[in-house]
Amino acid sequence: MKTYRKELWFHLPTRRGFVNITRQVEEAVRESGVREGLVLVNAMHITASVFINDDESGLHQDFERWLEGLAPHEPTSQYRHNLTGEDNADAHLKRQVMGREVVVAITDGRLDFGPWEQIFYGEFDGRRRKRVLIKIVGE
Repeated sequence: MKTYRKELWFHLPTRRGFVNITRQVEEAVRESGVREGLVLVNAMHITASVFINDDESGLHQDFERWLEGLAPHEPTSQYRHNLTGEDNADAHLKRQVMGREVVVAITDGRLDFGPWEQIFYGEFDGRRRKRVLIKIVGE
């Protein structure tokens, strides 16, 4: 069995955003040499997410509006977490909804996706460096 590990680093200049990382994950699968197995992709920061969905800008705007409705950033005083001097309690909640990681099957050396599926990094408290772990296991 082979294993392979790679890190992706992000520094979004905005507080929130979505980045399609499918190509980087596909590249890691090629680099690994794994033909049959699994790839785990997870955000290594508590205010960021990795998820699978469609790469459609209207949908991403819907995510932004929906998440802001669920956990609005303002007023920051509404969250007990922000009493610690932080202002990112909403980012923790948004990450909880969008998820920490995804696992995708690798079949014949390729990501085994359903129609329209793509992998995204979701940032909810940007403006600093954060990383995503790619871990591949298989034959």
